[in-house]
Amino acid sequence: VNTCVDVVLSGVKLLEALGLEPSDGKNHAVLNSRQDLREAFAHFMERGAAAERFFSDAEAFQDIARTASEHPAAQLYVGGNAALIGQKLATNPDLKILLCGPVGPKLHELLDDNVVVPPESMQERDEFHLILEYQAGEQWGRVKAPAANRFIFSHDLSNGALNMLEVFVSSLDEFQPDLVVLSGLHMMEGQSKEMRQRRLMEAVASISDIPTDIPIHLELASMTDQDFMGNIMHQQVFPLVNSIGLNEQELLFLTQSASGPHASLPSWSGIPDVGVVSDILFWILKEHGKTAARASDLTRIHFHTLAYHILATVDGHWGNQAAAVAAGARAAGTQACATDTIDTSKVFLKAPLEFVTSHTEAPSKISLNPDEPVVRWHREGISFHFTPVLVCKDPVRTVGLGDAISAEGLLYSEVYPQ
Repeated sequence: VNTCVDVVLSGVKLLEALGLEPSDGKNHAVLNSRQDLREAFAHFMERGAAAERFFSDAEAFQDIARTASEHPAAQLYVGGNAALIGQKLATNPDLKILLCGPVGPKLHELLDDNVVVPPESMQERDEFHLILEYQAGEQWGRVKAPAANRFIFSHDLSNGALNMLEVFVSSLDEFQPDLVVLSGLHMMEGQSKEMRQRRLMEAVASISDIPTDIPIHLELASMTDQDFMGNIMHQQVFPLVNSIGLNEQELLFLTQSASGPHASLPSWSGIPDVGVVSDILFWILKEHGKTAARASDLTRIHFHTLAYHILATVDGHWGNQAAAVAAGARAAGTQACATDTIDTSKVFLKAPLEFVTSHTEAPSKISLNPDEPVVRWHREGISFHFTPVLVCKDPVRTVGLGDAISAEGLLYSEVYPQ
C-alpha cells in the first residue's frame, strides 16, 4: 500500500544545488531540517549503507523536492515498495496486478498497463520520495563512500497512515488474487506513537480479513523504532503473514529489537557473515514461525544482501526454493546493470567462497561449487537455500533492487496448500 514517485539523483549534486557545504556525519532518526539532512547523508555515505528517513517539516520538504525534481540530472520513476513489486510482477504478461496506494497523475502515467488501480486509490497530488545516490569511491568533503548505495527521505503522510489499506482489502473479493504482497509498515514511523499503535491495530484487523487460503508476503524496509519493530514481530503482523522479505540492515535491527541471536552486534562490517545471518533467520522462524504449538502462518523468509541471498523455509510449506532464490539473484544482477540477461563482463563475485552455516550450534562448513551455485542445508525442520549474487560492477540503478529480488523470488516460489 505504499506508492509514490521516486526522484532519483546524485546526493552530492542535490546538496550542492541546495547550497549545503560538506559536513561531519551524524545519524538522525527523523530529519527536521536541511542541517539534519546534510549530517545524516554524510553519516550513511561514509558507511556505504542504505537508509530511509522521514522529513518532518512539510514546507521545507516541498522546497527540497522542487529543487530535486527540476534538477537536470534528476530521473523520475515509479516508487514505493508496493508499486515497485507490482511493476516487477507486471512485466510478466500473464499476470494482472491490483495496486492500492496513493496514486497521483504522474505515477499513474508511469505504471504498467497490467497494473489495475481502484478509483478510490487515485489522488490529485503525487507523493514524492527523494533518493540520493552515491557511487563507490565518491567523495563529498572528507567523506568517501566505500560502496555505492542511496539515502532516501520523504514527507509522506498518506503512505505513513497506510490510508489505502482498507481500500486494498475490500478490493480483494472482486479481484480474487493468488497472492497478496504487503509493504509500507515502515512508513508509519513518521506518525505519533499513539496514532501508529492505533493504525497498526486497524491494519492487523484488516489483514486478518484476507482469506486464509491466499498466501501473504510482507516486504520490510529500513526502520529506526525498536518498540514498533517489536510490535510488528511479536504480537501483531508476523503471525498473519506467510512470507517476509528483508535485507541485512532490517535483519540486524530485527534481532536487536527482540534481543535475538547476535543482537550485541552493533553493525555489519563488510559482507554479512553467512553463519550469523543463518542463526537469525533460524531464530525468527523458530520463535515466530509456524509450529505445531503456535498459531502463526510464517513459514518463509527471503533474505537479500549485495553479495548473496538466502531463502529459509519451514519444511512442508514451500517448493521450488532453489529456482526462487536463483531467480532473485539473477534479477539483482540484471536490474542493477540494466541488462536483459547477465552480462559476465559487467559483474563480479563478492560472496564468500567458504563459510560456516552457524555460530550458535555445531556448524557445517560449506565451499561453493560454481557448477551448483545454490547450496542447501537443513536445521531442525528448516531448510536454507543459499546462492551468491553476480554483483554489477557499475550499477545503473540501485533503487527498488530489493523489491525486484523479492518479486522475482515469489514468482518462482511454489506454496503448498495446507
